[in-house]
Amino acid sequence: MDRGRSTFLVCLMFMVLLAGCSNKAQPAPSASTAASSSPSQAPVQPTEGKAADIQKLYSFIDKQLTGPYGVYTNLLETDQSAEVATGHEILSESASLMMLSAVRNRDAGRFAGEWALAKRVFAMQGGFSYRYSPERDKQYTVNAAVDDLRMIGALYEAGEVFDNQEYKEEAAEYSKKFYNNNVKDGYMFDIYDNYYHDNNGFITLCYINLSILRNLSISSESKGILLHNMSEIIEGGYLSDSFPFYETRFDYTSGAYSSDGINTVESLLSILNLTEVGRQNPESLRFIREQVAAGTLYGQYTRDGKPANDIRSTAIYALAAMIGAAAGDDALYADSIRRMNEFRVTDPESPLYGGFGDTNTGQAYSFDNLMALLAYSYSAKNE
Repeated sequence: MDRGRSTFLVCLMFMVLLAGCSNKAQPAPSASTAASSSPSQAPVQPTEGKAADIQKLYSFIDKQLTGPYGVYTNLLETDQSAEVATGHEILSESASLMMLSAVRNRDAGRFAGEWALAKRVFAMQGGFSYRYSPERDKQYTVNAAVDDLRMIGALYEAGEVFDNQEYKEEAAEYSKKFYNNNVKDGYMFDIYDNYYHDNNGFITLCYINLSILRNLSISSESKGILLHNMSEIIEGGYLSDSFPFYETRFDYTSGAYSSDGINTVESLLSILNLTEVGRQNPESLRFIREQVAAGTLYGQYTRDGKPANDIRSTAIYALAAMIGAAAGDDALYADSIRRMNEFRVTDPESPLYGGFGDTNTGQAYSFDNLMALLAYSYSAKNE
């Protein structure tokens, strides 16, 4: 496999991470298409409270969406032979979100179980495989920087929350691996191929989690250079005050940004990463508030801010809620959770009860459900 093949793989991988959550028919997605879903067919019931919402969602995930290797990419099984993860394949994305949710919910037992499983399924010499196929017993050789960082961040946080020195030491160990493999000359790359020992040639902006990068167990000088470089890249991808979203990726060879449409999930992740370190642009928050209030935060936009589709999703409103929580904006958090809950399955007779999915097709995707779980958990952390 050469560099071109590695780059192709990361495009396919990112398509799964951000597009694999589609719960309604649509054209085959290109790389980095945003997640989508359909509101529940049943009338939306008033929420019983945060704790009840979390409990019901955990119950759905544990009983319906989880197998012996972790959370399924989709509740509906496939032969697991596609270029992208499908069916009961397992993503390190899901493991990292489950770990972080357990920390935010102060559940030491769940965190220990999720971390032990993540190591067993995904650990490789260069970090964590992004994908495992139980049907084919195949661990893919490339990582996803965004998910490795989330696992590392969850370990650091667990070390503090649970007063566990072993988690802190493991976080330091894996952060050094991450720096050695996914960072070159002070710049971070999307993937590291554990077999060919190679990286791709660009960085996807929403992978740049500054709050975790600043905690990496590396020298102060190296950390300072990395944070300076990656902060410049993510902030340099800002589009405009009239449409305050962000570019998709930055190519290191050409020094140019590029985007295959402006996908909302990607931009919201970038805005969340900036907000968590206090570097958000106020115009971005203004735009999100307005769109959430109107119920018009859609999955993709043109570069001048016109909706490219009318798809709304669980994950999009979950991310808006996280941004509200990180910004200390209680109204944005509450409004976003209310919009997100429009997609909850509230029929007790449905196998999808308590989760987020399409009752007509039986599809339920890991990304939607785990982002919703994390959105609820952000509130738990801040209260």
